[in-house]
Amino acid sequence: MTLLILDTDHISLYQRGDLNVINRLSSANSKNLAVTVISLEEQMYGRLSEIKKATSAISLITAYSRLEITLDYFKSVQVLPFDQNAHTTFESLIRQKLRVGTQDLRIAAIALSVNGIVVPRNQKDFDKVPNLQVENWAA
Repeated sequence: MTLLILDTDHISLYQRGDLNVINRLSSANSKNLAVTVISLEEQMYGRLSEIKKATSAISLITAYSRLEITLDYFKSVQVLPFDQNAHTTFESLIRQKLRVGTQDLRIAAIALSVNGIVVPRNQKDFDKVPNLQVENWAA
């Protein structure tokens, strides 16, 4: 069966308790769900930035708690790598001069390399990627 690959936005929606996303995840087969190492990178960057910017005990404690929750989440899901196949696909997409952000293009490359379906919130950007299957759960 085809992998459903959650984009970073959908991971964030899930973490914030968005009912549409939670309901869709509940009804999906967990074996068919995945995230990318790109989303892991984006979320870790955000959590580490929160820790750096913390100016009070409560904000620091909260930031570290959010880091732990994020680590636990990524330990509980299948994380797809940015491997040689993804890199080759990424380079091909770069040569096409698509007007898509680098991180989204990396996520798209991973999805294309495993024939997965990306589940983004910013579907407009992902729709620019040829042959990429996209499904939006937040609408």
